[in-house]
Amino acid sequence: MSQYTLKMPKLGEGILEATITKWLKQTGDHVDIDEAVLEIATDKVDSEVPSPVEGILKEQLFNEGDTVAVDSIIARIETDSEMLDNEETAEPPVREPHADITTDNTESGNLQHAEKLKTPEPIVQSEESTDAKRSAKQLPAQDRFYSPLVRNIAKEEGLSIEELYAIPGSGKDGRLTKADLIEYLNSGKRGAGAQAEKKPQIQTEGGDEIIVMDRVRKLIAEHMIMSEATSVHITLFGEADMTNLVHWRNKQKEFLLKRENEKLTFTPIFIEAIARALHDHPMVNISLDGDRIIKRKRINIGMATSLPNGNLIVPVIKNADQKSLIEITREVNDLANRARSFQLKPDEIKGGTFTLTNFGTFGAKSGTPIINQPQVAILGVGLIEKKPAVVETPQGDAIAIRHKMILSLSCDHRVVDGALGSQFMKSVIDHLENFNTNQNI
Repeated sequence: MSQYTLKMPKLGEGILEATITKWLKQTGDHVDIDEAVLEIATDKVDSEVPSPVEGILKEQLFNEGDTVAVDSIIARIETDSEMLDNEETAEPPVREPHADITTDNTESGNLQHAEKLKTPEPIVQSEESTDAKRSAKQLPAQDRFYSPLVRNIAKEEGLSIEELYAIPGSGKDGRLTKADLIEYLNSGKRGAGAQAEKKPQIQTEGGDEIIVMDRVRKLIAEHMIMSEATSVHITLFGEADMTNLVHWRNKQKEFLLKRENEKLTFTPIFIEAIARALHDHPMVNISLDGDRIIKRKRINIGMATSLPNGNLIVPVIKNADQKSLIEITREVNDLANRARSFQLKPDEIKGGTFTLTNFGTFGAKSGTPIINQPQVAILGVGLIEKKPAVVETPQGDAIAIRHKMILSLSCDHRVVDGALGSQFMKSVIDHLENFNTNQNI
């Protein structure tokens, strides 16, 4: 007899932990090869973790609801195979997961993107199995289980166990979440032995309805807090004359629908303009890791997409600068349709280097989007509307009705200052206003 150590699998770039949502097998249960042992969830996907071996589940090292670092041992399976008990065996495969968070795309606006990719952060590996089990199951009732990520942040910030215990937790059974800890650290209340004040009680009245956030909305809220705490946000505004583009699209959309059964929205046009502007200004297509600037070779543009349940997800157009407008159009439509039916694959929502969000889809003229970590900028586009504007003619200035759109660029002032951000946004506007309207898609 030997034992196989089942580990928390890696689920993609930037995903450093996952939450155990359900144990499908209990201690003592028989497990077949490729049979699902547990269900896990991250900020992007829900998945099943199958067993690569046949045997008996001997030990569960974490409870349902616990958040566990990738590569941590989560269970031990006793098997008759020759596989030795080691921690270098291949990772268990992960059943094809479905994307569970969101993005928006459509006509002439972009919904503010809220699903933020998690900034890579250092984490600690889980303790040996006995310590992990004790942490999760055997501590006295007055103590709480702290995830590896929370413990690592607390260690880096020099917080004591007593101070951690004093911080109110919003997680299951009062568990302290990463968002709780970040909120506490930003509140100015920290200090050895400090007692965090309780959140004010909100009074309800007759007829009020209490709606509990679902898991995805909680993650979105956490990502918003994390992004604001990570980046120094500034927002720049510009205005584009979309008149020629509006007329061109109106002529092309019926033609494209008949020829290829594809809808032509403004989103592919925005993505093409952004890709060209990023090519012109590569220092916007970067990530920041401490004091290291990572200049991205690929231009991968995420498009914030709203889901039927009110949440958001961000499918990514990979290598957007290398694709034609018709290729981008097909990909935008495909990703948006599958996003709304929860059929995206993990690889299709990761690797973005810049994000587009369309406020105008829902009638908003403008907004101040929050950066999608670990990127350093996000562009919001508002409603395209008719406005009186001054235009230059051979006979002099005149007032005319033009289709105008406000753009808002939020960027991380640590690396993208006002000059670079303004130059980038002007480049996007120039590409939109000088669009070749003689072309057929």
